[in-house]
Amino acid sequence: MATAVREALAKAQHSAMHLELRDSYMRDDPEFIRWQQGHRYDPADRASWWRSWLDVVAETTGRGVAMRRLRVVSEPLSDYVRYEYDGTFTNVAAGENVRWLPRSQARGLLLPVLDGWVVDEATVILHHFSGEGQWVGPRMEVLHDPALAAQYVTAYEAAWERAIPHSEYRPA
Repeated sequence: MATAVREALAKAQHSAMHLELRDSYMRDDPEFIRWQQGHRYDPADRASWWRSWLDVVAETTGRGVAMRRLRVVSEPLSDYVRYEYDGTFTNVAAGENVRWLPRSQARGLLLPVLDGWVVDEATVILHHFSGEGQWVGPRMEVLHDPALAAQYVTAYEAAWERAIPHSEYRPA
């Protein structure tokens, strides 16, 4: 995970919200390729799937920071989002609260067009991807903008209320 997000999470005091809106990200990711070839994480073998990002999540949530991830998805799920779904138990084990919002249930919501994070309702980290889901330009844009953060938080909270907790979500 990019340094900007890790740095923001290290300083977070109350909340960290992550909004994911795409149906595909970095399809050249070696872990995604392994998944396509049939590899699945074994929930009983924590050592085989724990990674440095999960250390960040565990440390952040261990300090009492509420860390939430909202995935807005098309159904049926793309292969990449199904890969994310299959591995989400690792995020949950580390302390993240994850929900899924099928686009068909997002009617009437006004959502941002860029993925990103809002940390402590003041810092916004926007992600820039190509149409193919690869990082482009300045990969991340860090903005200390409470007004923009408030817009993201409002949209996020409205979507969060409709979204389905990971433990209950069953992809169509």
